[in-house]
Amino acid sequence: MNEHNNVKPFEEYEAQVRSYCRNFPTVFTTAKGPFLYDENGKEYIDFFSGAGGLNYGHNNDFIKGKVLEYLESDGVMHALDMYTAPKRDFLEFYEEKILKPRGLNYKIQFPGPTGTNAVEAALKLARKVKKRNNVFALMGGFHGMTLGSLALTTDASSRAGAGVPLYNVTHVPAPYMFPELDTVKYMETLLTDDHSGVEKPAAIILETVQADGGINPFSVEWLQRVRALCDKYDILMIVDDIQVGCARTGWFFSFQRAGIVPDIVTQSKSIGGYGMPFALVLIKPELDIWEPGEHNGTFRGYQLSMVAAKAGLEVMLSEHVEEKVREKDKLVSRYMEEIAALDPDRVRTRGIGLIWGVDLFHCDPEGKASKQVLDLCFQNGLIVERVGRGNAVVKVMPELLIDDETLIRGLEILKSAVAQVLGK
Repeated sequence: MNEHNNVKPFEEYEAQVRSYCRNFPTVFTTAKGPFLYDENGKEYIDFFSGAGGLNYGHNNDFIKGKVLEYLESDGVMHALDMYTAPKRDFLEFYEEKILKPRGLNYKIQFPGPTGTNAVEAALKLARKVKKRNNVFALMGGFHGMTLGSLALTTDASSRAGAGVPLYNVTHVPAPYMFPELDTVKYMETLLTDDHSGVEKPAAIILETVQADGGINPFSVEWLQRVRALCDKYDILMIVDDIQVGCARTGWFFSFQRAGIVPDIVTQSKSIGGYGMPFALVLIKPELDIWEPGEHNGTFRGYQLSMVAAKAGLEVMLSEHVEEKVREKDKLVSRYMEEIAALDPDRVRTRGIGLIWGVDLFHCDPEGKASKQVLDLCFQNGLIVERVGRGNAVVKVMPELLIDDETLIRGLEILKSAVAQVLGK
């Protein structure tokens, strides 16, 4: 490693908690569209997309122009939750161009700028509204790393980092875990059996596609049944759309394909438009019973993020990103079928839109095979992440504006890596 690609300062000065850099041991310097470049000039196709924070790619020209224009105008950069022109512009655009055309009516809350803060706000509000402590969450779900969100999250290593007991959550099996088990009926039994030992929850929280849980899309029928269960038993439905929202599944809101309306929705990651820190909580108006300042944060509604977010939404609409993602789903699906066919007994693939997983759990439940695939991809100019049980699932999550040629090139690298690891 030459002096211009020296990782020693990171290893010497940065805390051991660093993680992604351990899989990609190079120093990145520039990025554009679906590509990252390191300081040696090597190009990488990015199938990681900032863990879902870069749906419109790196340094999108339109969004960058709006950000630079605002910076050069000496616009207000920090205003807590005071009235500002960027906030007014964002609110009006989101209402008129995103919510109303989809038949949705939500109040918009600006929590702190991270996904986990949006989840914390949603939990606090649900418990405040229903005056109940418990929440149902699904095994395999990931909702954040602060204590309330972490109580929902089921990954053992993440939970172990809490250092304290994690309370007031009942975890129920996700529908893919036990195909013979009707998980909605199971939840209803927990609610109605006076010997279940489970308190009625204020809310049920879920991702419509479990992302870090291993890329598991839930069926339309199952999502509709959960919505009906919540209605029947006076329980709030919270959809965590932080990673799989913003058109990632082919619909701006991932729940749209099921024709349901959650009571509360959390957004972050790509709602920031440009990789900017930003988060929203969407609340049905009758649930908006917050006292002023009851949930706050110094960087809630960061002004530059609002500028970038509005521009990102403009790109999403003008480029017809939802429709394009549904088309690209067909291309990725064909490649995933080819990858699964390499060894049908040991390889599973699944996904929707532009979030897919290659599950190598049956090759190696400890994730060694998936790590080999990741390393081979990196060597050959492709960035991918690992998720799921044992980190055995290779996640495919390119930017939503990726051209077919680059997408195919990345998928070929992935297929070749899987074949090499399988000895094919």
